[in-house]
Parts: sequence; C-alpha cells; structure tokens
Amino acid sequence: MFQSSFASPAAFAPVRLVALALIAFCVVAAAPSPAKANPKYAGVVIDANTGETLYAYRADSQRFPASLTKMMTVYMMFEAMEQGKLRPNTPIRISRHAASMVPSKLGIRVGGTITAENAIKALITKSANDVAAAVAEHLGGTESEFAQMMTRKARQLGMRSTTFRNASGLPNSRQVTTARDMARLGIALQEHFPRQFDMFSTRSFRYAGVTHRNHNRLLGRVRGVDGIKTGYIRASGFNLVTSVNHNGRSIVAVVMGGRTGASRNAQMEKLVAQYFPKASRRDRGPLIARNGSTSFAVQGATIASIPLSRLPIPAFTDRSAEAAPATAVAAYAPAPQPRASVDPIVTATAETRSGWVIQIAALETQTEAVDYLRTAQARAPGILGSREPFVEQFVKSGVTYHRARFAGFASKSQAWNACSALEGHNYSCLAYQN
Repeated sequence: MFQSSFASPAAFAPVRLVALALIAFCVVAAAPSPAKANPKYAGVVIDANTGETLYAYRADSQRFPASLTKMMTVYMMFEAMEQGKLRPNTPIRISRHAASMVPSKLGIRVGGTITAENAIKALITKSANDVAAAVAEHLGGTESEFAQMMTRKARQLGMRSTTFRNASGLPNSRQVTTARDMARLGIALQEHFPRQFDMFSTRSFRYAGVTHRNHNRLLGRVRGVDGIKTGYIRASGFNLVTSVNHNGRSIVAVVMGGRTGASRNAQMEKLVAQYFPKASRRDRGPLIARNGSTSFAVQGATIASIPLSRLPIPAFTDRSAEAAPATAVAAYAPAPQPRASVDPIVTATAETRSGWVIQIAALETQTEAVDYLRTAQARAPGILGSREPFVEQFVKSGVTYHRARFAGFASKSQAWNACSALEGHNYSCLAYQN
C-alpha cells in the first residue's frame, strides 16, 4: 500500500489551530466590533437611497427604544401639522400627568403651555418627557390612546416588530422595537417630511431663558450627520439613530445597547466611516410609502407589502444570536462567521428574462428552491399558475444561494399585485423589472 511521506494531519493540528485563531483575530479586528460580550448591542446601516442593508448585527432582535420613541412622537406631530390639526404656534397644555414625568424634562408647571414648534424642538434636543406626554394628550386625548395611534402608524410604515406604550420612551416592558424598525422610521421621517426633517439638526434650543444642547454629539463632529435621535434607559443601554447625507450618498444607521454614551458614539462613528463610502449615490426614489401601504419603490422596482426586516436581500446578521425568520428569506443569512466588511454579491448562471419578475425566497440548494417554487405555485395557483418559475444562482462570501423567482408579469402593477396577494399566503415577495 502506498505510504505518504507527509506527516499525518494530526501532527499539524496545533499549527492549524494557531493559524485559524490568527485569521479570526485579524478579521474581527478589521470590522466595527459589536460591543464585545454585550448582549444588549444591536446595529444596522441602511442605504437610504436604495434600501440596501449595508451592515446588520442582531438588527431584528427585540430591544427597548427608550427616547428613540420620540422619533415617532415627532412623526405624528409633523403629520398633524400637514393635516392642519396643529400649527407651529398651537399651544399645548401641560397636564398634571405630563408634569409628573421624570427627567429629562423642561419642568413646565401644570396648566402652562408650550407651542407646537417649541415642543418639537424640546423633544429633539432636550428629549423632554413632560413635553412628550403633553403632546400625546393633545393629539390622542390620553397618552395610552396616543401610544395606540403610534403603534398603528408603525404598522403602516412597516415597523412590524414595534409596539409603543407611551410617547416618551420611559421604561415599559411592553414597549419594544428593533434596530431595523428604527432605521425604517428614520428613513420615513426624511422622505415624508423633508422640510421639517431639518429640525433634527438643531444643535441647541433656548426656552424660558435656558439653553438646552442637543444630546446627539455627532452633530457638527462627523461630516454629513444631520440628526436624528439619542435614547437611554437602564434596560436598553445607550441608543442612537443617525442620518448621514453628503455628496449624494445617504444612510441611516442605528446603534442600540451601548454601555456608555461615549462607546455608543464611537461605535456609530466606526459604522459611518466603514459603510458610508459603500452607499450608492444613485437615489432610486421613495423607499417607504404612506397611508397604510408598506411598499418600497426602488428605481422602477417595487418591493411590495413587506418591511425592511423581511426584504429578500442578503442579511448579515449573526444567526446564533437570534431566531431565523419564519419564511425562507432567512436562507439569505450565511452561517455565523467573524464580522468583516460586506462582500459584493456575485450573480452567476442567471438567464436574462425581460419584463417584470418577482422573487419569493433564496435557498441554499437548487432542489430546495425548485421545491419552494412548486409549493408556492400549488398553494397560490390563481396568482402563480400561469407564471414561469426559475432559479437564479448567486454567491455570497463563498457560499452559493439560489433565488426562487417567477417571470411573466406584463407590468409593474401585475407584479406588485401578485406580491400583495402572496403576503396572504405568508410569502415574502420582491418585484422588479429586468
């Protein structure tokens, strides 16, 4: 029998272990470190021009929003102004309930008032809890009713993992969100209220002879940062949503669960430095629809009826840290590995198809993708029975995946309507034009 002259594999085991350890160390050192051994940490970076996820770590894991809640409170105020229910000089009364809020607060006495415009500034800069409660009562009658309004609005915007119980973000175990939902809200504020959004860049606010500095210390310190909001309660850690716009690029980034305000800010600066240059300069139109629809319009392509958390695009989350989504879109997430910069996706062996196409999943094998297409066609024959199923292969981080797709849609509305209908069958769906 032939005997190899090389040493046995076992002899190389210690060397291989050392080499693998060194490789892992180098890869992790090259990436923005997701707060070592910090179970509260979650982060995401979204290209606000395209909707692409540039970075994600536990982005869909449940977290407490803290004062990021006030982003939605301000959204509701902007919308009320747009509808004529509020004017900049509308007086908002401070009730006993509002005055009883714990700091941070302006400390307005019971029966006092603040104009709607100053209330917005107080929410953005001082993060005033008394003002948040007063706004809630003014618009909703009671704070609890306003919280229900906020939650309904969240659903309309596609924030399916968010529930509000108050207008301020003060501790409540049932007031929860995700980093991705907060990024979605940040993008919605920019897109739906472009003129009013400038208020989030307010660096200081003077009221009753006192100047209140914005808690967002990245304003004026990091190029392109123009908001949005900080937040902290003990249960959440230090949170921050940041909008960056410069030279045609636009991102919204979220860091949640920082151990300190300084470490949170440092992590955000790392994310901005690494992922902002990767953002597209090509603005593909509005990403988040209003008035009850949660569709994304992306450069002629329409992603219908699904939130950011379920977009069939590569997810760079740590699957060991959170449960996989119920749908097959989870197959986009590669196995857990040390974090590094996002590799470009290479599409291979794809047959070109003209017209409108929809995608319902991406799976690890061609057989799984084919079976998934057949099952979908059988479950929804009225929607997919006459469409052409096909599989498109692509490679991400050295792993091959298979996109499950249907062709044969003559128009954008046909593809969009198909996606909307498929949601009723628990399918995620992406519609686009080749």
